[in-house]
Amino acid sequence: MKDKIITKATEMFLKIGFKSVTMDDIACEMCISKKTIYKFFSNKEKLVEESTHIIHQKIHEVIDEIVAKNFNAIEENFEIRRLFKEMFQSYDNSPVYQLKRHYPEIYAKLMESEIEDCNEMFGQNIRKGIQEGLYRPEVNIEAYIQFYYTLIFSINENTLLESETLQLEKEALEYHTRALATPKGIEELEKQLLKYNN
Repeated sequence: MKDKIITKATEMFLKIGFKSVTMDDIACEMCISKKTIYKFFSNKEKLVEESTHIIHQKIHEVIDEIVAKNFNAIEENFEIRRLFKEMFQSYDNSPVYQLKRHYPEIYAKLMESEIEDCNEMFGQNIRKGIQEGLYRPEVNIEAYIQFYYTLIFSINENTLLESETLQLEKEALEYHTRALATPKGIEELEKQLLKYNN
């Protein structure tokens, strides 16, 4: 029953938002009593916390699927960016925005676990781009990983509106790619920007 509650709550949080969904809503949707939910979760915050783990896993499953499609390094980054844009297109009512605003401690924990995963992902992408001749071979990979995630996490920490965050993250991706790119990489970047903006 605990897993069923988490699954249903996660589905509702993603659709309606962490703040908007109440324990009553979840109980009503599942045709169970609120007491049953409280048997497994002492409060809504505990349920939100469990749900963020599921969301984190889902996001990474989708990212893994994109990576498995074997796009070139630059296209891969834009495909991942497109995915996030689609997932959170409700903008300022999006689940991430509500999580950041109403459950800052849970949001901070989620961001902490993301840093480790992102480090690995960024590193793989840079190495792939170097092999493909899209990124310069002499770049200091560790430093560029640090630069990029500092940019991305700073945007997430300091931008209030989800719509602004998505726009700034796209700008950060362009900035990051230009800093890494060979002339061949710049050509690919221009192609992806054209595709993304359309």
